[in-house]
Amino acid sequence: MNVFLGITGASGAPYAARLLRALVESRSQVGVSISDSGFQVIATEIYGDTTLPKEEIVARLTEGLDGVTVYDVKDYTSPYASGSAKVDGYIICPCSMATAGTIAAGAMANLIHRAASVALKEDRKLILVPRETPLSTIHLENLLRLRRAGAVVLFAAPGFYNSPQTIDDLIEFVVGRCLDQVGIENKLTQRWGQE
Repeated sequence: MNVFLGITGASGAPYAARLLRALVESRSQVGVSISDSGFQVIATEIYGDTTLPKEEIVARLTEGLDGVTVYDVKDYTSPYASGSAKVDGYIICPCSMATAGTIAAGAMANLIHRAASVALKEDRKLILVPRETPLSTIHLENLLRLRRAGAVVLFAAPGFYNSPQTIDDLIEFVVGRCLDQVGIENKLTQRWGQE
């Protein structure tokens, strides 16, 4: 599979890092683009060092991962900026409310917005993983507009019926649901009704 992963400035960078690894483990080709705020959140939540330069963050995030290409957020020559490219799925994880609002308005200020717009216009799978809480009326209306346009809104809301023991278990639940939506088989978490 060929999957686009946009990482924006909402809290939830550990979801994005695990999702990237899971996509590579599934033998997918992955194109990644990280917003400026996304870099800040990754540096804070994963590495605990807000002074890390972008190049170092990318190097750490992609270390040992084959099949990953990182595109600058302003790189419109990326294949993910065009509907003529063959892409199986687009995931924005985490998806900030600013990103959701921009996409819902049909605006495109960066590659992440453009890739999402391509997914919607080409009727391809677009999965948005917001983590914001609580939500304002504006947030809800934007998410509803995106859902009506064909996007999957998959909140970073882990389940507890599988008796998670660690934070990693909670992350695996959400990542597994993302993989399900893009059509990638996985056994990251116990499913409802499984022993």
